[in-house]
Amino acid sequence: MEPLVKPDRVFDREREWEGLVRFATSSSPDVRLGIVSGRRRQGKTFLLDALAEEVGGFFFTATDATEVEALEGFGAAVAAFAGGGRYAFRDWDEAFERLFAVVGDGLVVIDEFPYLSKASPSLPSMLQRAFDPRGYARRANSRVLLCGSAMSVMGRLLSGSAPLRGRASLELIVKPLNYREAARFWGIEDPRLAVLVHSIVGGTPAYRREFVAGDAPASLADFDSWVLRTVLNSQVPLFREARYLLAEETEIRDVALYHAVLGAISGGHTTRGSIASTIGRSSTDIGHPLSVLEDAQLIVREADPFNRGKSVYRVAEPLLVFYEAVMRREWTRLERGNPEAAWRNSRSTFLSQLVGPHFEGICREWAMSVGPEVFGDLPGQVAAATVNDPRDKKQIQIDVAVLAPEETGQPRRILSLGEVKWDRTMTLGHVDRLRRARELLAAKGYDTDRTVLTCYSGAGFDENLRAAGAEPGERSDGADVPMLVDLNAVYSQPH
Repeated sequence: MEPLVKPDRVFDREREWEGLVRFATSSSPDVRLGIVSGRRRQGKTFLLDALAEEVGGFFFTATDATEVEALEGFGAAVAAFAGGGRYAFRDWDEAFERLFAVVGDGLVVIDEFPYLSKASPSLPSMLQRAFDPRGYARRANSRVLLCGSAMSVMGRLLSGSAPLRGRASLELIVKPLNYREAARFWGIEDPRLAVLVHSIVGGTPAYRREFVAGDAPASLADFDSWVLRTVLNSQVPLFREARYLLAEETEIRDVALYHAVLGAISGGHTTRGSIASTIGRSSTDIGHPLSVLEDAQLIVREADPFNRGKSVYRVAEPLLVFYEAVMRREWTRLERGNPEAAWRNSRSTFLSQLVGPHFEGICREWAMSVGPEVFGDLPGQVAAATVNDPRDKKQIQIDVAVLAPEETGQPRRILSLGEVKWDRTMTLGHVDRLRRARELLAAKGYDTDRTVLTCYSGAGFDENLRAAGAEPGERSDGADVPMLVDLNAVYSQPH
């Protein structure tokens, strides 16, 4: 059998496609169930629909409906796949029996499965029986993909004592496009413009296709106009998307509290204590909201590699940060159709408080993607960190700390310490600060013999630093020469 070629209409997603094709075409009797999840708008349905079309499989998208309505829709879909007629199922047991008889050894895709399990909580148990040695799916030799956007629900399908635990041979999470692929998807070649756009819409494919109808900024000069005609335009679906992202999560009850938590994190209050203090709650009160947001992959918790037990929270979806820091405070003006005044009031906040931290995240992603020739070894961990300086009684912020994989019985090797500036020309003073941090970490027992001091800049480097530094891959091994990473380097494809 010739390998299935990914349709041209599916952008990128090479690894995801390969995994799905392996599952759909496997002849192994142990390959029966696959779980596909990911936040909304990432193209899961688009990808799975293309797969089902290529292999001639059954595809059904559930809606938020009662069990009776869901069975009626499912019956119509099975009948259509079978070639016509009408199936009226009494229950899901009968529905699955007929489905697997019709599909045989083909592929079944059930999209938005959480809607079905919400209306019929016993559905996972019924599917478990279908996969038993004498079950309908096993006898028919069918393969089933369950897909959903409710991350907390999908995560529970295979956890603990869940009925389907141990049954899945594929667990695929469809994530946003990385920053390089996002720039290519939007057709943006200018890396500065790419960072600005990514700081708002991230790597979510639907935001270009359905939500702004393909409208992309033509140049840096067009960026402000693009913001006004898309994300700040109340007539465009992207305008209210950030609000819907929270409303669609089934675990979220008190939406105002969750917005307050996201607003605090977006405003730079990233520790649990500072988040609680900012919104006027105790640390205990915000434990559940933080867990729910983490399960929904709307926020991530990152450990500080140099301070055991200390971690910070970051909002994973740039559009949410933009909404909390820019749109929420200007909502009245925006709804009244005055986006120009709202953007005039907020543009400086966007550039200073959003783009800078976002660029730091992009630089961390770059550091994690490079080959061993850049830092002398493949990174094992990349994170933001702090180094306590008792002499000067302050903390040195490390925007990009790159550590080698841990080795038992050996000091942890630090491959690089980096500082990031989006809108400021970097100088030798930034290198001196990193050098001081390296000395302090060496005194704490870290292996810093070959630690690269790295400056990441969106605005460039002054003459003295440029004369003393080198670009990625050009440093002589072991020499204490700072590495200079500019926008072009960050957006260059890794080798």
